[in-house]
Amino acid sequence: MAKKPKFDVISPDGISIHFSDTYKSREEAKKKLDTWVKRFEIQGYYSSNRGRISLSELANHCEIVEV
Repeated sequence: MAKKPKFDVISPDGISIHFSDTYKSREEAKKKLDTWVKRFEIQGYYSSNRGRISLSELANHCEIVEV
C-alpha cells in the first residue's frame, strides 16, 4: 500500500512553521499557514532573515511542501 503524502509549511527563513506537525492535505496546510500568519498581526509584520515582510505578502513567501 502506498504511503499517503503529508505536507509541511516552510517559513520564509526555510524552517517549518511548527516543530512537529505535518498536514494531511495541501488545503489543511494552507489553513494552518493562514492561522500562523495571524500570529503576527499585533506586530504588524514578519521579521525574516531577509528583512521585514508585510503580512499581506507573508503567505507568498512561504512554501507548502510534500514530505
